[in-house]
Amino acid sequence: MENLIALLVAAPLLGAVVLLCGGRRLDAVGHWIGTILSSASFVIGVVLFTDLLGKNAEHRTLMQHLWTWVPVEGFQADVTFRLDQLSMTFVLLITGVGSLIHLYSVGYMEHDERRRRFFGYLNLFLAAMLILVLADNYLLLYVGWEGVGLASYLLIGFWQHKPSAATAAKKAFLVNRVGDMGLSIAIMLMFTTFGTFAFGPVLSHVGDASEGKLTGIALMLLLAACGKSAQVPLQSWLGDAMEGPTPVSALIHAATMVTAGVYLIVRSGAIFNAAPDAQLVVTVVGAVTLLFGAIVGCAKDDIKKALAGSTMSQIGYMVLAAGLGPIGYVFAIMHLVTHGFFKAGLFLGAGSVMHGMNDEVDMRKYGGLRKYMPVTFITFGLGYLAIIGFPGLSGFFSKDKIIEAAFAKGGTEGWILGGAALLGAAITAFYMTRVMLMTFFGEKRWQPDENGNEPHPHESPKTMTIPMIVLAFGSVFAGGIFGIGDRFLHWLEPITGHEEGNSPVSALTVTLATMVVLVIGVGIAWAQYGRKPVPAVAPRGSLLTRAARRDLLQDDFNHVVLVRGGEHLTRSLVYVDHTLVDGVVNGTAASMGGLSGRLRKLQNGYARSYAVSMFGGAAILVAATLLMRAV
Repeated sequence: MENLIALLVAAPLLGAVVLLCGGRRLDAVGHWIGTILSSASFVIGVVLFTDLLGKNAEHRTLMQHLWTWVPVEGFQADVTFRLDQLSMTFVLLITGVGSLIHLYSVGYMEHDERRRRFFGYLNLFLAAMLILVLADNYLLLYVGWEGVGLASYLLIGFWQHKPSAATAAKKAFLVNRVGDMGLSIAIMLMFTTFGTFAFGPVLSHVGDASEGKLTGIALMLLLAACGKSAQVPLQSWLGDAMEGPTPVSALIHAATMVTAGVYLIVRSGAIFNAAPDAQLVVTVVGAVTLLFGAIVGCAKDDIKKALAGSTMSQIGYMVLAAGLGPIGYVFAIMHLVTHGFFKAGLFLGAGSVMHGMNDEVDMRKYGGLRKYMPVTFITFGLGYLAIIGFPGLSGFFSKDKIIEAAFAKGGTEGWILGGAALLGAAITAFYMTRVMLMTFFGEKRWQPDENGNEPHPHESPKTMTIPMIVLAFGSVFAGGIFGIGDRFLHWLEPITGHEEGNSPVSALTVTLATMVVLVIGVGIAWAQYGRKPVPAVAPRGSLLTRAARRDLLQDDFNHVVLVRGGEHLTRSLVYVDHTLVDGVVNGTAASMGGLSGRLRKLQNGYARSYAVSMFGGAAILVAATLLMRAV
């Protein structure tokens, strides 16, 4: 079975090569080639998963060594894949949800003349993501990490004829480069500390390193996670990335790329466990981001950007859980998987709405669409119930566990983190109810565009609705399958470990509190958007609302601190270079030039001048000799 692991990566990688190099002769069938090869990877994943289930927990790690990448004295880098319970979970999520998004894209991108290239990029993205989660060492993980960054750049900016899409792609790439530097520094520190960057030796010998070194490594890994997973302070790219085609939003921002940071933290759990200060920073970043994203999502009228704020918030929950250590690792991954189902379904539902509304994204121009798009309404509605934590659905099992784990941290820290998670649940219920009401309820609010074309809402084709239905089933049942009987906990515990913690409140109390804040959030949204008509133009709103519409001024902050700060720093460095560095160099050159010019005047070519010089020199020598004798 070990020999099948490489085929997980080889199938979509082959698809990327064929589709991107095959030329226009494949335009007619390229989308099906990409979909079949991504589905083949999923089938191989299911076969491997079945094989792992038949083994004892201690024998569920499969290794496949392909070749030695860099064999030199004291430095060896191997291309080796590692399949265990954690990577297997990601393989099924990436290939399963990815294949559904491929199928959805067949219908969504039907009229795009560059559809073959789009599917090539999708396959490339899957291959890079699979390398990331299957790597057995941090250097190979870095290859997948950078591959994901490249593929996301190509996908976000796929419609490069739109300046906003091209700008969003560059922004995502540059912000992620900051995080990538953190990962590269962490790998260097690992090698200098442990003499290797393979998972096994590094994670099993953390006790041999000082806490200071481990804290530095952990903080650099966190920086990398913040970039890929859009966590504060590297979250500014996520909202703009909605300029890409909607399947890209579903693939990158629901089930794959933004979860890579969570995977990195959980995979490196032994390092974070030995660096409590870094672990505290992780929980703070997660708590701040889950509230940050939720507040931003409350004020967005663009349906995709509202969901982008939701993604930021939900990944914040996962990072918070990962920062809790063995108390929360399992629940971070569990919420990651359930989120992959309902958030992908929500994004695909948003794309279905846009498909039926002439690509309109402003929810203030929707209204009453449940009558025109019943399948989209039902599947989107089930995803909505799952994300707000409605009892019995996926989010209820996974998010409640994170809130319980936050309280189980104990002490003042536990109360603060648990309170932030509860507040985030209330805000989630508010902004998602707002999206539902503005999109599917009330009276129709769409109007003809400037060309006189009025939208005619209609249901999407089966290639789009079938993936939405499958994801809706996952939104409903995945949490129960994983949570009831602690199946998911028992599956991952051999890799991540697990501790119960000492919670000051019972699980029942947390559940009741979560239900109370859920009802409050839904009620407030109903009072504002359900009981009265939604205005066609957004009101001015409060100071917080206006700030949330501008992403809580994150771009303004980045512009003032980073862009302008960088400009001032650059000008200062140029001034220092011109005045000090160049001044010293040019001054030295000028001095030598002036001195040589003066010395050159002594060499005038006249014999009488040379004779006088020799006579003068001899006179001085005689006088000096007589003076020395007299003394």
